[in-house]
Amino acid sequence: MPIYGRQYAALVLSLSAALAMCAGARAQDLKQMQLTDKQVASFIEAQKDFAPLSGKLLEAGEKPDDALVKQLEDIAKKHGFASFTEFEDVGANITIVLDGLDRKTGAYTDPIEKMKQELEEIKGDESIPAEDKKLAIDDLTQEIAAAQPLKHRENVDVVKQHIAELEKLMPEEGGESAPGDGAPAEGEEGEGKP
Repeated sequence: MPIYGRQYAALVLSLSAALAMCAGARAQDLKQMQLTDKQVASFIEAQKDFAPLSGKLLEAGEKPDDALVKQLEDIAKKHGFASFTEFEDVGANITIVLDGLDRKTGAYTDPIEKMKQELEEIKGDESIPAEDKKLAIDDLTQEIAAAQPLKHRENVDVVKQHIAELEKLMPEEGGESAPGDGAPAEGEEGEGKP
């Protein structure tokens, strides 16, 4: 499970795939950077070109073929990024902010603090079977240990300036599909799991 953007990983469309891929594939070597308004706007604009490739990218995993790599690089450059790696870095930094941003209030809580709160809730939840609880606690503890706190607090304001556009591209809370994306994945409906 990715360290950042956990609630977005369930879907493989448009921004969801880009965020999950950017955060999950690069969580270990995440390069935090100060975002600019132009970078976030370009990231959003690029989604229409990247969307048709999202399925291929997810299928390829960490080893896309040369033709797909060239397509990704070309699209990134078309939208003003030096490379697809820069596009990934921008996406991962947006994800850190989105993962800590309360969509209703606009308040930001560092994702590490959110994970620590979630860990305490899991520990105190007597309704979770012991084996499941142990697995969840172990996974979350590993994620917390590997996570990096947000280094550039100003990124919160930059991302908030584009929240309306980002909201149109993101799934609803609980991992459900956004309107028009179709039904939730089989077996996920009603579970509310990230």
